[in-house]
Amino acid sequence: MTTVPMPNVPMPNRGNLKIVPQGEREIVITRSFSAPRQLVWDAHTKPELVRRWLLGPPGWTMPVCEIDLRVGGRYRYVWNKTTGVKMEMGGVHREIGPPEKLVATQVFDDDWTKGEAVGTLVLTEQDGTTLLTNTVQYSSREARDGVMKTPMEQGMAAGYNNLDQLLGEMGISGPNK
Repeated sequence: MTTVPMPNVPMPNRGNLKIVPQGEREIVITRSFSAPRQLVWDAHTKPELVRRWLLGPPGWTMPVCEIDLRVGGRYRYVWNKTTGVKMEMGGVHREIGPPEKLVATQVFDDDWTKGEAVGTLVLTEQDGTTLLTNTVQYSSREARDGVMKTPMEQGMAAGYNNLDQLLGEMGISGPNK
């Protein structure tokens, strides 16, 4: 896999996406959705829903989305871009606490981050709005800083906007303001 630069096109930030470094090796990602926590959880844990939103900017598809949702179970994602580029990653679930918490390792096949990362997804709901907080701990400060220099924010904004749209199609959510 080759890391591909994305065009410098601003993505709408309908849900107040924030990506900030924390401590020596972490990134904290937050985004709110006008939807119940259970539906946001389902959208992160059911392959038929994940492959509908976890795509990034236009031009990407997700032909492989496998999730064995149990402690010790593996997941695998493969994305293809219309230009022929492929991106692949996977990991192992370490902790599962539906519908609130999911902890899993993260490793890209082309391991440009030089080691396993651990993502901790926490969903909190208040008055019908779910706050997603995803804390990712990298193997080193250099890996974390390298990730911060990628167009990750654009891809995440696009994916979460897709999720917002999916929740809207389900009759649950509209664009957050």
